[in-house]
Amino acid sequence: MAKQIACINKNDRESKYERITHVGGAGWKVTQQAAISNIESGSESYYVSQGGKEVNVVVATRNGVKYLKTEADSSEPNNLLSLPECP
Repeated sequence: MAKQIACINKNDRESKYERITHVGGAGWKVTQQAAISNIESGSESYYVSQGGKEVNVVVATRNGVKYLKTEADSSEPNNLLSLPECP
């Protein structure tokens, strides 16, 4: 069963260049690295809710660095980055 990501943490919340450090949801929070490992191993899957639709979270690589992003949809391109800060 997929987990909904409802919040994120970044080192510098205002910088669009800073990477996500943690993702979380109702009663859980993991590092981005743990979420990447979970997706790659198939032990967990994640999604965000955007406009009443579920958008899958996938692993991408840029300049040799893995990160989380949402699959392309017709909504905002930075679904993860627009989520509120996790406690």
